[in-house]
Amino acid sequence: MRRPHTSDMDTMTAPYAPAAPFGRLAAAMITPFTADDELDTDGAQRLATRLVDDGGCDALVLSGTTGESPTTSDTEKETLLRAVAEAVGNRARIIAGVGTSDTRHTVALARSAERAGAHGLLVVTPYYSRPTQEAVSHHLRTVADATGLPVMLYDIPGRTGTALTARTLLRLAAHPRIVAVKDCAYDPLKSAKVLAATDLAYYAGCDEQILPLRALGGSGCVSTAANAAPRAVRALLDAYDAGDTAGAARRQLALVPLIEAVTGGEHPGTVTVKALLNHLGLPAGPVRGPLLAADAELTSRLADALQTTLDRTADAATPVPAAVPG
Repeated sequence: MRRPHTSDMDTMTAPYAPAAPFGRLAAAMITPFTADDELDTDGAQRLATRLVDDGGCDALVLSGTTGESPTTSDTEKETLLRAVAEAVGNRARIIAGVGTSDTRHTVALARSAERAGAHGLLVVTPYYSRPTQEAVSHHLRTVADATGLPVMLYDIPGRTGTALTARTLLRLAAHPRIVAVKDCAYDPLKSAKVLAATDLAYYAGCDEQILPLRALGGSGCVSTAANAAPRAVRALLDAYDAGDTAGAARRQLALVPLIEAVTGGEHPGTVTVKALLNHLGLPAGPVRGPLLAADAELTSRLADALQTTLDRTADAATPVPAAVPG
């Protein structure tokens, strides 16, 4: 078991974290709504079952950014979690997004998630108020202390306004229930420093970073694209785990059209993924305001990008012939 570097820090043992405490592939699942904007629990169960049984997902993240957590009530979050847990049982880990900008509210959501059957918690850094690193650490430790569930920290400064520093992450690694990080910081040096010094399991939170982070020692990904193309993402991870780094690279590149279409423009991933799922006849439904649904033109471009990615993923499975010596 490794320890955080302690040259100027508290001497505390880093917790043991399995290589992949939440599996390799976690889908950042959308929250399906009915046509009249109510929570669609039947649709959520069908989608969750598809992602796990057909898509190869080891885990599902509920009520995260893609799951429209800002516009779902506490009751809806718990109802969704119970429905999905009932649908997938122990075939996948259920990670509940519970992070808010209010420590007391986050603790309440964490306890509710534990009662509802979550296997772990996703806790984003507090947003809008931009607390200091000391305050962020206190918030995250308080939430981790509130239940017996393992915690995945969510580092996404582009949305929260506050990044977790390497120093803060090294300190937080000493907490026995803080075992993982969802990394959306786009700071590979920071990620490498923390991976080298702790047992925290790192999950790429941006689909274009799956292979780069895995190559640094990351555990897997929390994937938005997996809502629509779970097998394509799974194939990338499986190729790398099998030692086929060239094949993994081909599969990462095959995902580029879908990633660019889903998250590379002005429309949030929730909007684009729901448009794709609706196009495919899968449970999704509308988005809630302030988000607006994708129009027909965007939906057509998304469908084309998905097909291109699926075609390229199929091509990537064909080994490249070795060069013949001249």
